[in-house]
Amino acid sequence: MLRLAVLLLLLANGVYYAWGEGLLLPWGWGPSPETEPWRLQQQIRPDAVKVLPAEEARREDVPVTVARTGECLQAGPFADPAAEPLRKALASWPPAAWTLEPVDQPARWIVYMGKYPTAAEVDRKKGELRQIGIGFEPLANADLEPGLSLGGHPTQQAADQQLDKLLARGVRTARVVQERPEARGHRLVLPALTDALRPKLEELRPLLDGKTLRPCR
Repeated sequence: MLRLAVLLLLLANGVYYAWGEGLLLPWGWGPSPETEPWRLQQQIRPDAVKVLPAEEARREDVPVTVARTGECLQAGPFADPAAEPLRKALASWPPAAWTLEPVDQPARWIVYMGKYPTAAEVDRKKGELRQIGIGFEPLANADLEPGLSLGGHPTQQAADQQLDKLLARGVRTARVVQERPEARGHRLVLPALTDALRPKLEELRPLLDGKTLRPCR
């Protein structure tokens, strides 16, 4: 009985060794190889991989973000002459899928850091701000990208006061800028993008008067 147990143990060890060394791969048994040419054979269209510069990568990412199903998007404000072509283009959309609502948008001032030459530099600044416990937020003005907002205020005086506090905490390269002027007009709101309406976004882009569809907030 003991002799049989020893033989079975030796047999099991032999099978495990053959499996681990890939000797049984022709029969479909064995671990996934990590060496060539097996690893290359597992790649899916490696010739289609393209490395993009940071700026181009951000541009490529915009349609993905904008086209997320169920997301609320907005743009504006649009003056009356610019709002009318939008209204005509949206007439073919379901009435519940869009609104052009009147808006009286106050001016907004921010404590701003930028522009930076690359997205990597923005990420480096974010890391420095986190280390000293200072928060930041996305920019609502694409002309200020790439950069960072350390906080928004309805008046320049309030922004100046925040800047003084940040200077005391070690921030050295920030300044106060106007993120947007006071504006009156209409704001386009797409409350919940659907799969059926997603292709129509491209038809709207030429009518946005240079403005960008952004997530509602």
